[in-house]
Amino acid sequence: MSENKHQPTGENVDAFLNEIVDDTKRADSKRIRALMEPASGEQAMMWYPGIIGFGNLHYRYATGREGETPAVAFSPRKTDITLYVSGGFDGIGPILERLGKYKLGKGCLYLKRLSDVDEAALTDLIEASLNMAAELNVAK
Repeated sequence: MSENKHQPTGENVDAFLNEIVDDTKRADSKRIRALMEPASGEQAMMWYPGIIGFGNLHYRYATGREGETPAVAFSPRKTDITLYVSGGFDGIGPILERLGKYKLGKGCLYLKRLSDVDEAALTDLIEASLNMAAELNVAK
């Protein structure tokens, strides 16, 4: 069975954030970190590839494959900031209705800029993701 490539890298989160060229994306990323750290009770950690994660979720698929992933995470990408949400989007429709402008993917949410969303709703989304991660964690 192949090794999971999504693992902590040990890279410095501050250095990674400070290397973001776009001023708005850098400021938005630092603010998202400032929202996720207290919500998770965990310090930010770099995960491969370029993902800033908080907390830990141990998962196991029906196939027997298992691994670790952040309980909640984000990644400042070229065009968007990607938020990785544990457990998907079922049951959080009311939060999404309040959130503002975003796009959904499978297990992730894309933001162009933080000013497009309601920060209180974003905090609620982060907390909902952490709650779902706690329910999904097989290493309880």
